[in-house]
Amino acid sequence: MSGFTNEQYQAAGATLSGCDEVWKSTVVAKVKAPTLEEAAKLENRAIVGIIQPRVNTLLMEQLVKQKATVLSLDSLLRTLSRGQAFDVLSSQANVAGYRAVIEAAHHMQRPFAGQMTAAGKIQPAKVLVVGAGVAGLAAIQLAKKKGAIVAGFDVRAAAKEQVESCGARFLEVQTAEDGSGQGGYAKEMSPEWFAAAEKMLQEECKAFDVIITTALIPGRKAPVLIKKSMVEAMPSGGVTVDLAAASGGNIETTVPGQVVRHGGVTCVGYTNMESRMGSTASYLFGGNVTNLLLSMEDKASKQWLVDLQDPAVRSVCVAKDGEALPPYVPPPVAGADKAKKPTAAEEKLAKELAKDPEQEARKTALLATAGGSTALLLASMVPNAPMMTTFALSCWVGNSCVQGVTHALHSPLMAMTNAISGMTIVGGMLQLGGGLLPGTAPQVLAATAVTLSAVNLVGGTVVTKKMLDMFRRPTDPPEFNHYYLLPGFAAVAGSGALFATGMAPASLAPMLSLASALGCVGGISCLSSQQTARLGISVGLGGITTGLAATLAYMNPADIATYGQLMMMGGSGAAAGYYISTKIGPTELPQAVAAFHSLVGVAATATALGDFIAHDPAAHVSTFHSLSTYLGAWMGSITATGSVIAYGKLAGSLNSAALQLPGRDLINVGLGATSAAGLLGFCVTGDPTLAALSLGAGVASSGLLGLHMTASIGGADMPVVITLLNSYSGWALCAEGFILDQPLLTVVGALIGSSGAFLTKVMCDAMNRSLPNVILGGFGTTTAAPSGEQQEVRIHTEIDAVGSAEALRNADKVVIVPGYGMAVAQAAGVVADIALLLRKEGKDVKFAVHPVAGRMPGQLNVLLAEAGVPYDMVFEMEEINPEMDSVDVTMVIGANDTVNSGAEDDPNSAIAGMPVIQVWKSKHTIFMKRSMASGYAGVDNPVFYKSNNDMLLGDAKKTCEAIRAALAAH
Repeated sequence: MSGFTNEQYQAAGATLSGCDEVWKSTVVAKVKAPTLEEAAKLENRAIVGIIQPRVNTLLMEQLVKQKATVLSLDSLLRTLSRGQAFDVLSSQANVAGYRAVIEAAHHMQRPFAGQMTAAGKIQPAKVLVVGAGVAGLAAIQLAKKKGAIVAGFDVRAAAKEQVESCGARFLEVQTAEDGSGQGGYAKEMSPEWFAAAEKMLQEECKAFDVIITTALIPGRKAPVLIKKSMVEAMPSGGVTVDLAAASGGNIETTVPGQVVRHGGVTCVGYTNMESRMGSTASYLFGGNVTNLLLSMEDKASKQWLVDLQDPAVRSVCVAKDGEALPPYVPPPVAGADKAKKPTAAEEKLAKELAKDPEQEARKTALLATAGGSTALLLASMVPNAPMMTTFALSCWVGNSCVQGVTHALHSPLMAMTNAISGMTIVGGMLQLGGGLLPGTAPQVLAATAVTLSAVNLVGGTVVTKKMLDMFRRPTDPPEFNHYYLLPGFAAVAGSGALFATGMAPASLAPMLSLASALGCVGGISCLSSQQTARLGISVGLGGITTGLAATLAYMNPADIATYGQLMMMGGSGAAAGYYISTKIGPTELPQAVAAFHSLVGVAATATALGDFIAHDPAAHVSTFHSLSTYLGAWMGSITATGSVIAYGKLAGSLNSAALQLPGRDLINVGLGATSAAGLLGFCVTGDPTLAALSLGAGVASSGLLGLHMTASIGGADMPVVITLLNSYSGWALCAEGFILDQPLLTVVGALIGSSGAFLTKVMCDAMNRSLPNVILGGFGTTTAAPSGEQQEVRIHTEIDAVGSAEALRNADKVVIVPGYGMAVAQAAGVVADIALLLRKEGKDVKFAVHPVAGRMPGQLNVLLAEAGVPYDMVFEMEEINPEMDSVDVTMVIGANDTVNSGAEDDPNSAIAGMPVIQVWKSKHTIFMKRSMASGYAGVDNPVFYKSNNDMLLGDAKKTCEAIRAALAAH
């Protein structure tokens, strides 16, 4: 029986007909081979099923005489990758292996799992599975889950690793003979091997309560592996289940089709084990047949066609239009005599091993020498040596500090550096003037810088706090980090009193600036662990406050009402920043960071332009000061415009596709040349008009360059662009420090610049890309070249929410891999519920996050934290990959390129060499996507078509809600 009612078939769209009418169909699908009478009704039409042509010779002779077409699914070439979707033997064997354990449990008068009770101790049952094919492995897995002690045995040496990966012990015959045959089956062994195996099994069977056998040899009688004496040696109450009963049996005491007793052992010999799970077996068999028939559709005529050029079709086609076909032998692979084509990972390893250590050391030393000498030469030309020293040390300290930040906190790191970059307010404060309202162009620019910087200071701080609070677990001890604001406020209050009374020493303001810089560095350093991360808010806020206090001490406006202007401009910016920050959630974080970057860029440019305009044209200005002014304005301009484009692409208001104007590279070169010419003219001229024109040209060309280059980068690379712009804003702040002779700005700028540079490197390394490759054209600008080989049509298998819930429920270890698709679908909360439900059931559940998942570093970590996922459940790619072999179910939600096996296996792939999460190594993978479309890289994902993968297509949130409901209802 199929396990389905007539009504269910009709509801699915089937038409019910009589037997005679069915045999008149163009193609007849039947599970077992037809009888001779049934075959006669087929006439010259086609049949698909498990025909066993080498066994049913009379049937084949009749079908050939009738000029019928015969598709024997048991003849499928199982080593063909796309053939896995048509493999009925595997799908039915999986059901049989599962059911075999259920039958054993039914007939055995004791539980599988051990128990400790007041009445006594029950030892766990011991189960031996003979044959480690699909059925055997399914039996091993279920027996393990039921709590039994399991061992496996197979003639093939390669099966040892598979058995042990399921947690079972592998029994070995001490002989060098290997039983691996063609197509994944076992071959017939020698008498010597059987003698050695019999001796070993005779001794081992004494300990096993259950023996399940699955060994088959195509076209032959099943080998007898368990002799009568071995059954008699089993403990009383034992059970044997022989899945090879239909082919004669692997156990000597088996009676095909019956359950018999042999001494104290129950021997199960059912020949219809799959039918005992009829609905499941029918569902899988129907899926295999449907996949095959759909794959046979002619793409041009849209007609069903038996194409013998298709390896899968040819292997199952044993007769076509009355012509008997010999067994299919795959043609030799072109270049088979050559070495196997290495994978991308193997090529990378080979290149590493081929390197000459001495040559590499010499090359590195020479580069370090050239770089160090150049840096020393350029630094010696800086007139302000103490500032240069501060800058160099700040870069070193900042880089070391940022590298210590844990990956999960990279998003809060960017938010915090966004807040700290608001220290561009210092430049604006020092240039304020005109009383309550600005009166000159430089004063207007200064007021603009103050307002925009205040937006960043407050908005960035609030966003950082919101994000870090999400990582707090209910079980974490109470925190009183607000007390750590006291040092900063004490320094401000004490200094204020000294300045007010005129008792302040000359070095007080510089020391306040130093304290501010150290506070900002300390705030970043606190992000090195989850335990101290929220402390960083108080430490960083103390640093910002002391910096503002130091700047107030440096201010000396002609009109005291200027302080009122500061309060008005700074207050309005702070209010705007606070309001904006309350509207920003983890999903909007990337575009919000880009928007904040643009404000910093405008503020930095305004400060540089204000300094130039306010400077006395007759006064001598050093070349270095001119260089700092130009670079500050240039970097501020490119940051501002580039950030605007990045914001538009991330927010969806601009097309994420790369802009490809004719002569794109020439446009960039022209704008770059204009910037270089402007720099040269600004630094060498003594004419104020020419200097203004040169600076204007530099700012304009930089702004256009930011617009064009960012627009020419595809949306997939926006995470790298954001981190790069973050770095630009820091170096612009450094330049501002040199312009105004403010070490505080130089230290803070170096900290932000190092942070952005480090995160940019992290993102590029995670994509196996170089920064020039991203900036000058990447995924969004090119199309992956074909590998040069004709791609075969591949079939994927699908699963529904109920099936996914069942797979998760039966798993012991689950890994969830979120991608940006989860963020877009706003499914994080539901996914968190699923994970916590599974955890309550005792499952080992982990989240795996790729470094470039999302639209900025660490965004997925923040989303999961917001959803209530404890951070100790979230693991990085490097941590989870070594565990993937032992994972039962991996659920991929909205990710694609970051889990693409082609990155490791296909050297010609556009993402070859990119480190990815190896989801395909788990026992079962469930891919949740809206469609079968490729990811941002435009590269097809081979994981979709692997035999252990199922696609769950649709809206992620709705699908996850259905899975949650199915889990909760259990």
